[in-house]
Amino acid sequence: MSTPILLLNCGSSSMKYQVIDAETHESRASGLVDRIGQASGELKHRVGTEVTIREGWFPNHTVAFGAVVAAFEEFGPGLQDVVAVGHRMVHGGERFRESVLIDDEVVAELKRLAPLAPLHNPPGIAGIRAAKDLLPSIPHVGIFDTAFFTTLPPEAYTYAIDQELAKEHGIRKYGFHGTSHSFVSARAAEFLDRVGDPDLKVIVCHLGNGASISAIKGGKAVETSMGLTPLAGLVMGTRSGDVDPGLPKFLSSHGMTPDEVDTLLNKKSGMLGLCGYTDMRDVGAQIEAGNQDAVLARDVYVHRLVSYIGSYLAILGGADALVFTAGVGENAAHIRGPVIERLEGIGFKLDADANQERSSEARVISAPDSAVKVLVIPTNEELAMARETVEVIGR
Repeated sequence: MSTPILLLNCGSSSMKYQVIDAETHESRASGLVDRIGQASGELKHRVGTEVTIREGWFPNHTVAFGAVVAAFEEFGPGLQDVVAVGHRMVHGGERFRESVLIDDEVVAELKRLAPLAPLHNPPGIAGIRAAKDLLPSIPHVGIFDTAFFTTLPPEAYTYAIDQELAKEHGIRKYGFHGTSHSFVSARAAEFLDRVGDPDLKVIVCHLGNGASISAIKGGKAVETSMGLTPLAGLVMGTRSGDVDPGLPKFLSSHGMTPDEVDTLLNKKSGMLGLCGYTDMRDVGAQIEAGNQDAVLARDVYVHRLVSYIGSYLAILGGADALVFTAGVGENAAHIRGPVIERLEGIGFKLDADANQERSSEARVISAPDSAVKVLVIPTNEELAMARETVEVIGR
């Protein structure tokens, strides 16, 4: 049975979209509207191998979504068969513990939660309103990055600050990239033939431009690296990850405003701040060329990741599998290799040839006698979102 779902992922100046069949896994079309709210923008619409690019002015998300609908009408496929729209929402706070059917009450609650994700939730709300205006006859579903991590125990999500203040403002660890961590951990269970095993222990490393790691037992998250916001944890493309909490105060005493500190830590740090490159392919090329800044950046990245893996092994009491996923995790052998080499002292062993292989399939890259299986499993957040949407609407 065909169940096409339109998926929307809205940023402050962008709108990504895809129509994917939740049953056949077929991607019927995908695209991106970029530079929303700027003087000139671009819509890129892909159907199969055919890509159409249109320049235009998209002053807001309503106009942008109108252009998306027009692109489907002109270049196909038609949206008449779409049974629902799935909206990716970054922050669901403590209120949204699972995907939900979107109504006025949900939108109002999302607006209330906007201060927890000021760069992400407002564009998501704008996308919801635009899509509901133009596609009012089909259900709209909110899928939350934070939902998978609502199983974290209090000891993992509680910050050691004044608890009345924390409760008043909803200050706690929430975690992000939940759709990917959920999908990949489930695929790992399938791959290992341990679906439904309550004792299965998996550590998932979602390594892309944004990066996070999670500890999962029996399909439920017990720890993750991102916190109140997506800034915490691992070194990322432009985000610092963990820094001394006193750093913002220190920088403010040297003349930086709060907004400037926020921009520094979110947009000018991470690999970009360390070596000037955000793409790990470029970092790898610079390492081969002898760029010592790139070498240090790689080593800082690997050190932070290994530190988290070690801590999660302790929290879980060991692990059955360590999984790499997302753009860097799936493709950067020059990152995976050093990570596993640094874990050799506790029994991890890498199959160097398997690590160098490129594949779109789930695979083992550890040696047969490795204490923990090391897997590479491609993520598919869009398929996971489509499945979530279908589950909510009861199709």
